Amino acid sequence: MPGQSAASGELKAELLRKSIHLLIALVPVLAAMNRSHTALLLMMGILFYAWAEALRFLGFSLPFISSVTSAVLRKWEAAYFALGPVTLGLGALLSLLLFPPPVAAAAIYALAFGDSAATLVGRFLGRIRPGFLAGKSLEGSLACFITAALAAFLVLRDWKTALVAGLAAAIAEALPIKDFDNLLLPLAAGVVILLCKQ
Repeated sequence: MPGQSAASGELKAELLRKSIHLLIALVPVLAAMNRSHTALLLMMGILFYAWAEALRFLGFSLPFISSVTSAVLRKWEAAYFALGPVTLGLGALLSLLLFPPPVAAAAIYALAFGDSAATLVGRFLGRIRPGFLAGKSLEGSLACFITAALAAFLVLRDWKTALVAGLAAAIAEALPIKDFDNLLLPLAAGVVILLCKQ
């Protein structure tokens, strides 16, 4: 059936996209070994992706990179410079530079796991879409909250702070700002964690 085939293809593309998105969870692990080298690696990754995406936008292709990019692009992104990886890298980089190590780790894990859970649950299981979520689902927002709070708790070992961080992450993810949630989500989670710890 054509409808099932399209849905299956969309699910595969989104799973691949979120698998790549989850790689950002390696940043705190690498930063624990060497924070400055990790920040430099993130900067180089952002610049390399921006260069490769600019080439794609101009009609050039790079071996492997272009095929991965085309496999994970959403339909509406095909005609535009896809900002998602840039904002993802910047969100992790700013968290690393602005927050102390445990707060940065919790914020980056909220981005990696909370945002991924929101997208997968929201797109494929979400049914309740209230107007105030601008097309996003309540199920996706709840998945983001639970996952980000759990990730924050595993780092911070403080349920109150973890729940507030999860709430901040879910609110940031629910805003209708497309790929800029990758930038706002970890910063919002990190700021509320710092405020809770004062």
